[in-house]
Amino acid sequence: MGWDSPQPAQHPEVVTAEGRVRGRWRPTTGASLSGEPLSGTPLSAAFLGIPFAEPPVGELRFAAPVPKAPWDGVLDAAGFGATPQRGDPGVTLIPEPSVPGASTLNVNVFTPLPRQQVPGLPVMVWIHGGGYSAGSPASPWYDGRNFNRDGVVTVTISYRLGFDGFGWIEGAPSNRGVRDWLLALEWVQRNIAAFGGDPGRVTIAGQSAGGGAVTTLLGMEAAQHLFHGAYCMSGAVNALPAARAQSLGRSLAERAEVSPTRAGWSAVTEERVLELQEAETSINLRTLKSMRTGGLPLGPTVDGDLIPRSPLASLRQGVGGDKPFVVGSADDEFTMMPDRAAKILRWVPRSGVLRLAGLTGDSRTAYLADNADVAALGKVRLAGRVLTDACFRANVLRMLHARGPGPTWAYRFSWPSANNGVAGHCIDVPFFFDCLDGPAVEPIAGPYPPQQLADELHCAAVSFVTKGEPGWSRYDEPGSPVQIFDASSAIRPDGYASVRAMLTPRA
Repeated sequence: MGWDSPQPAQHPEVVTAEGRVRGRWRPTTGASLSGEPLSGTPLSAAFLGIPFAEPPVGELRFAAPVPKAPWDGVLDAAGFGATPQRGDPGVTLIPEPSVPGASTLNVNVFTPLPRQQVPGLPVMVWIHGGGYSAGSPASPWYDGRNFNRDGVVTVTISYRLGFDGFGWIEGAPSNRGVRDWLLALEWVQRNIAAFGGDPGRVTIAGQSAGGGAVTTLLGMEAAQHLFHGAYCMSGAVNALPAARAQSLGRSLAERAEVSPTRAGWSAVTEERVLELQEAETSINLRTLKSMRTGGLPLGPTVDGDLIPRSPLASLRQGVGGDKPFVVGSADDEFTMMPDRAAKILRWVPRSGVLRLAGLTGDSRTAYLADNADVAALGKVRLAGRVLTDACFRANVLRMLHARGPGPTWAYRFSWPSANNGVAGHCIDVPFFFDCLDGPAVEPIAGPYPPQQLADELHCAAVSFVTKGEPGWSRYDEPGSPVQIFDASSAIRPDGYASVRAMLTPRA
């Protein structure tokens, strides 16, 4: 595909339903995957920080999001808007900066064609991760310029995090962060044609908690008209039971010394809320167990209204079953986490390590046999694999089995970082976005990560968004082929066989 190259000196402007916005041109990097010549220098227009909702402050702080009112004049969209993430996040696996300000519910649009056209280009909407309590759409890794290079309009969205977004509050709407996703997707349906996108070809994609957002939306009847395909990377699949969410809400209110109501929480500062939720959201053995048994402490909740049942139950009932779906994980998501507890693990019997994942009896024996190569590396590495499988890879199998005959594809990202020798959490994101030359990639991937692997993974994503299939065989039944992304990528039958024993205790 090709398009006429715009004049780089021009600042592109687009008229949305709410008002006019002005972006900026930037060059793309690398070579197009289409194999067809581009007319001129391929560029990407970025429109950053476009508000899709009114600032969630004051009376709107714990309310459902309110669509942004129209504005006069031209909105300067050359820089990222405010983010729900506050303060310095410190050293994180993905560079995700915080931006101060009140208007935190924004979209960022990256497009090669900032003008309406028929037909429009396919669209990918990216939902960032961060355990539902952190993360930022302002990450340089989420820049859609190289998806633009390959003919895909890209949108990244923000949503309320932590207790403000997901905490139970008496008298407040549930799942406020989920409602933010829905309103952002409604904005896309209403406005993306003006940016050269096709509202009839929208794929939602995300990694980690963003992958959990994808599975949540895929299983929601209320979201089905807002997207047409889903790509889940290392995603959570569980949603909190309502009783557990309410228990946490009451506990935090007691610690804050306020009533667990909307009025009570309105008197608590943003800073104090962040202090109160920190202990509940930090990653440790307690929250890892929570991820395995019922979702993170703060996240989507089965409220009987917006989310009537768990995503897995919805998938089993066929919700979203007509939509193309790609799902997978990295091989060693949490392999490095037990390193910090190596001295303690010396005194924990291997059976205790396996019990973390609910493995007992025959299922434990089968799991050890299927993972003999990892078990031979010692208890710390085995604990890392157990945590990875319990929190991520077993859920991939659960989703695959729940989908039934729906158009589904499975993958694994197996390439080990040159820094630590494992394919850890988040390592696949810069390959997916084809941004290996971006900032902070070396700490997670090591020097000189293979561009060929980025080409393969990015090409699969582009193919899925544009054609509805990623380029390998569907996962139709247990034992179906799985795409393995590695230094020498290959198709492997029954690629998640080593995890199957973990499903037995919860079958």
